[in-house]
Parts: sequence; C-alpha cells; structure tokens
Amino acid sequence: MKIAYINPFVAAATNVLKKETKGEVKRGPLSVSSESVTCDEITALVSVAGDIYGMVMYSMSERTAKGIVSRMTGEPVPVFDQLAQSAIGEMGNVITGIASSSLEEAGYVCRIAPPTLIMGRGVYISTVQLQRLVIPIETEVGDLTISVALNEG
Repeated sequence: MKIAYINPFVAAATNVLKKETKGEVKRGPLSVSSESVTCDEITALVSVAGDIYGMVMYSMSERTAKGIVSRMTGEPVPVFDQLAQSAIGEMGNVITGIASSSLEEAGYVCRIAPPTLIMGRGVYISTVQLQRLVIPIETEVGDLTISVALNEG
C-alpha cells in the first residue's frame, strides 16, 4: 500500500475530528495489520472503488462514539441510539469523502459507498488479501483507530 493513499486519510481525520470534537487530536504510530476481527465495539466501514479499491474502517469504543456525538451535537448522549449511530457513520463518510477528493486531485478515480456501521467486538471483516495500515488517533473524548485497506486496481 502506498503512503500516498494514507496521507489524505490522516489529514482528513485530523481536521474533521478537531472540528467536530472541538479539541486536540493526536496521531499515534502507524502499524500494519492483517487481523480480520474487530477489536472495538463500534466500527464505521466505508468501501472505496475505482483506481483505488478496498475499505476504510473507523473503530472505537461505545464510550468514545458517544463522546464524539455529544461534542458534535452539543448534547449529552446517554444511549448509542439511531441518531448517534447515524452521526458516527456520517463522520466516517465525511472523512473518507474528503480523503477521496484529495486522491482524485492526485489523479486517482475514487468512489465511496454509503457507510456501514458494525456494532460488537469480534466481528469478522475480511479485507481479503489487503493488509490494513492502522492509524491510532487520540481525541479528548477517547481513542479511535482508522484502518486503511486500499490497493491500486
């Protein structure tokens, strides 16, 4: 996987999360994983197709998800209900959309699918033979992980 695919996701995630959580955002060290099982309670998955294909996953604890949505809406989020679920899915959609626009500017045709929200730990998600580049992100409301599994088509 080329680093040119990753930088747009790091930049988009940092900018969107700073804006939405109204706080500091820090990126942790990158790593590579071929793990096929979710480790967090909430995962927003967005598929990418075109010159670059694969998927991007945004994984977090339910507590972090509720904290992000609370900051986005300015209201407490005691229950991870349909509104909160929609907000987390849309956050993944926005980050992936911005990153895809950057990739388009670099000459890659990219289309994204609507987000899918996966709830529960230990859910099997196959990226077939694509390794995932894992980007840990720290926010004031909790940590999340972005897993980018993309390849050139």
